[in-house]
Amino acid sequence: MAAPSPPCLLHVLLPVAASSSRGLRRRRRPTTSLLRCSSPSADTASSSWEGGREYEPSFADDFLLAFFRAKMVEEVGWDSEKPGYTGLIEVANRPMVKGKSALEIEQSAVRVLRSLFPPLLLVLFKALLVPIANGQLASMMVGEFTRVTFFFEIIQKMLLTSVQVLEMPLTSVFVEKCKYLEESKCLGMCINTCKLPTQTFFKDHIGVDLYMEPNFEDYSCQKSEMLSE
Repeated sequence: MAAPSPPCLLHVLLPVAASSSRGLRRRRRPTTSLLRCSSPSADTASSSWEGGREYEPSFADDFLLAFFRAKMVEEVGWDSEKPGYTGLIEVANRPMVKGKSALEIEQSAVRVLRSLFPPLLLVLFKALLVPIANGQLASMMVGEFTRVTFFFEIIQKMLLTSVQVLEMPLTSVFVEKCKYLEESKCLGMCINTCKLPTQTFFKDHIGVDLYMEPNFEDYSCQKSEMLSE
């Protein structure tokens, strides 16, 4: 039985529409809701993944995870004594424990994501590659990069698909099981430290409009990219 998640109570922006990892939906105007940190049904998630192959991290995964954690520690000014992924989750949860607002947490996470890339890389990508073919090339490149390396060890199995939404070319990455959500079991952490800051980072600093639809029952997540207007 999984250990209970740490208590947290935050005002966050939640989509009005219920999240779904199996279908792509038109984005709706968000509304302010009060979200408690709660654990999805472990039985539901376990049964949906039963028979699946357990992901074995490589040396590169471990190295990148350590690099990512170091950037997070630098941002929050604190590190957990626990090693590996358990410690990473505690570091990510630190701003919530300290009572930071949803906006402060989102901005902090965006700074961490920006720190993972060389300073000029994001600027050049947005300026030179995004305009090509109405953004299709940039969207495909981001989708492939996401499929191969997305948050390093956070995901366990993904499928890259190409779909049409409102007659706009779009690349979709389906994360069959998100390790970050599975390990944290906290809806507040998912929304505030992953979904919202990642969408903001892709839109503002890469030029690709990313929409994430996490499924809190089976820990899957649909990530769809298209050119920002």
